[in-house]
Amino acid sequence: MSKRPAILVTGADLAPEALQILRDFSIVYAGKTPRPEDLTALAREHDPVGIIVRYGSVPAEVMDAAPSLRVIAKHGSGTDTIDKPAAAARNIEVLAAIGANAAAVAEHALALMLACAKSIVPLDARMHAGHWDKATHKSVELSGRTVGLVGLGTIGLRLARICHAMDMRVIGFDPYAGNLPEYIDAVDLDTVWAQADVISLHCPLTDDNRKLLNTEVLARCKPGVILVNTARGGLVDEPALLDAIRSGQVGAAGLDSFAVEPMAAPHIFHGQPGIILSPHIGGVTSAAYVNMGIAAARNVVAALARARQPELAKQ
Repeated sequence: MSKRPAILVTGADLAPEALQILRDFSIVYAGKTPRPEDLTALAREHDPVGIIVRYGSVPAEVMDAAPSLRVIAKHGSGTDTIDKPAAAARNIEVLAAIGANAAAVAEHALALMLACAKSIVPLDARMHAGHWDKATHKSVELSGRTVGLVGLGTIGLRLARICHAMDMRVIGFDPYAGNLPEYIDAVDLDTVWAQADVISLHCPLTDDNRKLLNTEVLARCKPGVILVNTARGGLVDEPALLDAIRSGQVGAAGLDSFAVEPMAAPHIFHGQPGIILSPHIGGVTSAAYVNMGIAAARNVVAALARARQPELAKQ
């Protein structure tokens, strides 16, 4: 019996449902915090035909260590940790599990938005310390406010529907989105900055939009704006955001992603009132874990089938 081709997983596990789809392959796990050099060594040892990316990055040297590699599938929607030009140059498909974690991330964005608007974290701390701030506290009512969504893919559209149901006005920017629901006003970025009471980021990170939210842009936003980022940390200039929080230009920020992950300690955001932090777990739910695993596994199988077709035609 011939040796089964290998699939390298940059993580410690996959959902059983995903493993069933990949039953004809040998699965190699890289662990929870794989470094590029670890992946390179495993690629050289096992020569995988596919890589499923959960954690860490996949640079060109990992690809070069696996001459049989034909597909790199993200266990999620963001592929910025994969060197896509290098993959294209080596005829390796790069695929994302589009929509597999949309419900989870949209819900987490909503949770951060509400936590910011309703001061949930500081009120909880005050209550546990024995205080009762009913006479002095006023939170923000989101009904009737404007939410500006940067990115109108599956996650942005799902959050838009939720916000519309909350009687919020929904505006959004996405140059690639079409056939939008009637309750979303498609606008340019300048309009988002000028009109949004809440800004929520749902776009991929590219060289063009890195540090999109910088000092100049934050100064153009409405005073007291709420910022939510469940996309990529590189979209936000972190020192600029800290300054804007301290000045009150940004009323509160709910952040699930950061420029460097895992977040180093100490970090400039640590201990800062008005900033709510979570460790990039917006898409981490039991259901999303299964959905992303299934989508990534299916992407691997489909890509390998496509790669096999030209080889069969030559025979």
